Amino acid sequence: MNFNQSVRLSVLAGAVAFALPLIASAQIKVGITVASTGPAASLGIPERNTVALLPTQINGQKIEYIVLDDGTDTTVAVKNMRKLITDDKVDVVIGTSVTPGSLAMVDVAGETNTPMISVAANAKIVEPVDGARKWVFKTPQNDQLMASALADAMAKQGVKTLGFIGYSDAYGEGWLNVMTEAAKAKGIKMVGVERYGRTDTSVTGQALKLVAAKPDGILVAGSGTPVALPQRELKSRGYKGIMYQTHGAANNDVLRVCGKDCNDMILPAGPLLVADQLPDSNPVKKSALEYKTKYEAKYGAGTINTFGGHMWDAGLLVAAAIPQALKTGAKPGTPQFRQALRDAIEQIKDLPASQGVFNMSATNHAGFDERARVMVKVVDGKWTYQPDL
Repeated sequence: MNFNQSVRLSVLAGAVAFALPLIASAQIKVGITVASTGPAASLGIPERNTVALLPTQINGQKIEYIVLDDGTDTTVAVKNMRKLITDDKVDVVIGTSVTPGSLAMVDVAGETNTPMISVAANAKIVEPVDGARKWVFKTPQNDQLMASALADAMAKQGVKTLGFIGYSDAYGEGWLNVMTEAAKAKGIKMVGVERYGRTDTSVTGQALKLVAAKPDGILVAGSGTPVALPQRELKSRGYKGIMYQTHGAANNDVLRVCGKDCNDMILPAGPLLVADQLPDSNPVKKSALEYKTKYEAKYGAGTINTFGGHMWDAGLLVAAAIPQALKTGAKPGTPQFRQALRDAIEQIKDLPASQGVFNMSATNHAGFDERARVMVKVVDGKWTYQPDL
C-alpha cells in the first residue's frame, strides 16, 4: 500500500447487510492529511498508522478514511484539505500533524463549513472559538496546560532562571509566549532566547549563547526528532543544568535519535506515554491502555507513540459524534450533515480518550483539563512517570 498517495481504508458492507437490510445510505467519509514524510514524519507516521485501527462502521453506517501525505508542507496541507472537501466530498477533515499547517487549514474549514479536528497542539488553532474556528477542534493538549505543568516542576526543582530554544515558526513562538508567562508566574526569569529551523543541521551558535547565559534550566520547544539536535548540542557543550522539553518530544523516535543525551530530560506528556505506570485510579489509564494494546498488537511491542494517540482521539470524537449527527436526519455528504457533525462534536462530554477526558463546549474546542497531563523523565533511555513533579 502506497501511503504517499490517497489511501482508502474501508470494509465491504456485505458482511452486515443481511443483518441490517433496512439501512441504505451514503457512507460517511473522513478526510485525513498528515505529515508522514518531511521533518515531522515521526509525528505523521504513527498518526497514519493509527487510521487502520479506527472503526469502519458505526450504527450500521460504513466509514471510509481517505489519507493524504502533506510532507510537513503548509501549502500542501491546505491543498490536500481542499481536495478532500471538493473532490472526495468528505464530511470531516482530521489534520494536520504540525501547527503551521493546521493554522493555515482553519480558514478552509470556515470557508467550506467543514468540521476539522487538528492533531497539532497550538491553542491558536481553536482559540478564540469564533469565525472559522467555530468549525475547528483539536486533540493535543493546549500549550498553556503543559507550560503550567512545566513551570510547577521547575519551581519544585529550584529553577530561578530559564533559557529557551524553539522552532522559528508558530509552534516555537507559541511556546515562547506561554512559557514566558507561566515562568513569570512562578518567579522564574527568562535569560536567553534562541530559535532554530525544523530542518537545521546545526545549532552550535545558539547552544553556545545559552551555555554562556548559565540558566538553571533550558527548555527546547520543538516536536518530533528535530528536538534531539539542541538537546545533544547543549550536552556536548557542557551544559549541566536541567533540560526540559515540551510534549512535542514525547516520541520514541526522539529517544532513538538522541540516545544517552536524552537521559534526565523532563517533559509534560499525555498519560498515554506512561499509561502502564499510572495508578489504577487515574481516569485515563483504561482508555490509554486500550489504544496502546491495539496499536502494539498491529505494529509491535514498544511502537506506541503519543502522536498516534492524537489521531486515535480524533477518531473517538468522530465516532462519538456520528450517531448524534445521524439522529438529526441529515444525510452524509451534505452540508446539513457536516453542520450536524460539528454540533455533535461540540457537545461531547466526559469522553475518556488516550490522552485525557474530553469535555467540549461552545467556548472550548480542545476539551482537556489537568487529567490530560503527567510529568515524565527519561531514565536510562526510558520514559519514567514522575508523580512528584
